[in-house]
Amino acid sequence: MPATKPRSEAAILVAVVFLLGVLLGGLGNHLWGERVWGVRADATMPPQKHLDVLLNEELQLTPDQQKQVQVIITQTQARWRSLYSPLEAQRDQIREESHDQMRAILTPEQKPKFDAFMKRIDQDRKRVDEKNPIPGPARKP
Repeated sequence: MPATKPRSEAAILVAVVFLLGVLLGGLGNHLWGERVWGVRADATMPPQKHLDVLLNEELQLTPDQQKQVQVIITQTQARWRSLYSPLEAQRDQIREESHDQMRAILTPEQKPKFDAFMKRIDQDRKRVDEKNPIPGPARKP
């Protein structure tokens, strides 16, 4: 009989270690998916595909309704662009002023590195805008 107590304690310990492994493995997989892969699978779907799924599968609109909705969307996008287009020049001016202020405090050795860094940021922004166009104004690098 004295051997059953250590045996049951060992079984409990094995079960606890197993459960901790499952929990930590699940948490690690979740964090790995968010941090490394960075996006959910459906988030990579182009916006037009999301719209097609909504129109065709979810709402089951008729072809005539789909055309009408597309016209509404196009008009809305045009209105957004007209709303934001006056701000484009101001936004670019503010960005350039801030870059000039930052360049003013940099050493001559740092300035080319800063310019290269800002160029990479602008290229990344352009690449994201091309991949996922938004209905608002077109961004400039």
